[in-house]
Order: sequence, then C-alpha cells, then structure tokens
Amino acid sequence: MRPFPLKLNLAAALTVPVCLALPAVLPGLAQIARAENRVTIAPGEDVTVVIERPAPKPELAPTQPPFEGVRATVDVALLLDTSNSMDGLIHQAKSQLWTIVQQFARAKKHGQTPTLRVALFEYGNTSLPAAEGYLRQVVPLTDDLDTLSEALFALTTNGGDEYCGQVIDEALNRLDWSNEPGGYKAVFIAGNEPFTQGPVDYQQACKRAIEAGVVINTIHCGAYGSGIDGFWQHGAQLAEGKYLNIDQDRAIVHISAPQDEVILRLNRDLNGTYLWFGDAETRGRLRENQAVQDQNAFGVSESVAVQRAATKASGAYRNAGRDLVDSYEADDTILATLDDEALPEGFRGLSMEQREVRLQTMSKERADLQAEIQKLNAEREAYVAAERRKRAEAAGSTLGDAVVDAVREQLADAGFAVDAPESAE
Repeated sequence: MRPFPLKLNLAAALTVPVCLALPAVLPGLAQIARAENRVTIAPGEDVTVVIERPAPKPELAPTQPPFEGVRATVDVALLLDTSNSMDGLIHQAKSQLWTIVQQFARAKKHGQTPTLRVALFEYGNTSLPAAEGYLRQVVPLTDDLDTLSEALFALTTNGGDEYCGQVIDEALNRLDWSNEPGGYKAVFIAGNEPFTQGPVDYQQACKRAIEAGVVINTIHCGAYGSGIDGFWQHGAQLAEGKYLNIDQDRAIVHISAPQDEVILRLNRDLNGTYLWFGDAETRGRLRENQAVQDQNAFGVSESVAVQRAATKASGAYRNAGRDLVDSYEADDTILATLDDEALPEGFRGLSMEQREVRLQTMSKERADLQAEIQKLNAEREAYVAAERRKRAEAAGSTLGDAVVDAVREQLADAGFAVDAPESAE
C-alpha cells in the first residue's frame, strides 16, 4: 500500500472511509478507525490523516473450469502441514479419514447424499521445491476416495517452512471448485507455525476465499492461545470458518465391537460387487487399489478398517465413471457406450439384454450388502458410544474431532440435513 498524507482543518464534521495510521494525539482513534474503516473529524480539529490505498486484488485464475454436477456438491480441500513435527497429525489423518467422510455421507439435501469431492495438499515440507513454496497438490478435487486414501498413506514429513497464505491461494487457484448453488465448499488447513509466514498475505488469501464462497477452517496443532497469537483464529474469522485446536500427538483410542468381524466379512463380499471397466490395466489398478486401501486401513487398526467398510456402504463412496453399478445408477445408457474389451469379465460376448440383467442383479446384491453393513454399523456406533461413556473418556481433541464438529455445523448452515454420531473415532 502507498500512504498519502492529508492535512485536514474543517469547518464542519466530516466522516471519511480510510485504512489509516493516525497520530498519537488521538489515542484509541486509530484502532477504532481500522475496525470500522471510517473516522469522524470534528470542526476545527487539526489532524493529519495518512490514507493508504489498498493494493489491487489479484484475479483468481483457475486452471480448470468449475465443476458442474447433478446432486448438491460438497468440495473439501485438506491442507496438511508435513513438516517434521507433524507425524502425529498425519497419523490422525490416516486413522480418521473414513470417520470424516462418513460425516458427509450422513448429510442429505433434497433427500440425496451430496456428491463429495476431496482434495489434498501438503505444505511445509522442505523435500518440496522452495520455488513453489514447499507445497504440493497431492490430489485434485476427486470423488475417488481410494485414490485419496492411497495418497494420504504415502505422505512423509520433513522440514520445514509453512506458508499458510500461499497454500490457501494455491488451493483456490488450482482446484475446479463447484459453482453449483446450495453446495458446501471448505478448506481445512492444519499446522502449528504462525499463520503469517510466507510471501502471500494470509489476510488477502482468506478474503479471496470467502469472496469465492470457500470457507476457511483453521486447525492449530497446539495450545488454543498460541494459535490465537499465531493468527490462526484471525484467518478463520476472515473467511467465516471455525478456529479449532488439537493435540496432534494424542493417541486415538480404538474400541472393538461385537459387530466388527461380521462387517469386515461383508466388506469382502461387497468388494466382489464392483465391476471396474476400462482397459485391462485400468481395471486391474482399480481392483487392486480398493483392496490395498482396505489393507492400509486395517494396518492402522481393525476399527479403522470397519470405519472404511461403513463408508463403502454409504452414498459417499461412489465410483461413477469407474464401476458399472455406480455408473449405471448415474446414467442407464452406460452399457451402450462401452466397447466389449472395456467391459469387466462376465459381461463380454453377451447381448445387451443379458448385460442389463447381470448388472441389475449385481446392483441388488450390492444394495443388500450395504444395507446389512449400515444396520450393523448403527448397532456398532451405539455400542462404542456406550463404551466411551462407561470409560468416562474426555472429549477428544484430534483432527477427526475438529473436522467433524465444524462440518456438522457448517453443513447445517448450508441447508443440509445432518445425522451425526456423537464423536469421531
């Protein structure tokens, strides 16, 4: 900003809009003027006002056109600090990804589960190029939750220099945020260093976000007060989000339930209903990655694997464009558009009528399995909640707790009906 000094001695009172630095002869006035963006000067008062003209806002330049869909849309970008001190944060993200996703699966608008797309950025990692701000878009906004899980489990920590304003700016510019009316668009940024670091002013980044309809939720890893001192709260306030603080090193308590074994068995059966299509390499990769992400979840704990299975039984886990069952639900002409070689095994060489019958049979089988998993998971959640009360566990302060609390409130504000569990697991 360039300052322009202006000496005023007026015959009548004048109110001027300013962003200014006032002399000390008017104690307290400078603070009021900054807060209200105006100052009133009394008649005959001799005062020098320095008026600062704000720098022009840079135009957003998305690299992709806005997303347009049929259902109400939910676009969420996770911006995770992967500097050396954040191993606990990344572990919590791996442990609670499916708990977080289930929160969106519980939301409904016009009776439908929204189209959920999630993006992942890492920042503050000195293994990444300094010229690019030590940040990286790991996954663009995608409804392919297996790809998201794969990328999350591949994250490592190192460094670093954490540039919050810059990574928010990159998320705004790079992602194809939906322009569907009545949707929900949010950033969740988690880290522990001051929010002010880096070449991009966090205030400008947060203001640009809310102007684009994107809420910024800040998650400070550490004490509540130090997050305020480090301007994490201010960043959330500028973009109408929530300021949250967590203990990134807090161990997550996983509670086993009697329903777990049956849910995991049904999940294996559920995997058999996925009819991946495309060339042979694509079909193999999709099938293998689904199984690997089941294993990744189980590697954290059996409870996480159950949470993933429950998510797969919900409307949030959709694979339209990859799986025939989900694609047929979205577009019942899909079979007519695929070459024989692109079809999954068991569908090649059949008549169109035979393919339709087989596909509808598999669709019913999947729906039955999902319904049974959902029923068991509801019983499981009641059991786990009772166990937590019995153990008198303290309220959580993990990544999953923070995100679930914010999402529940903000989805309701956006007009979604939300049925939420008591807490994250």
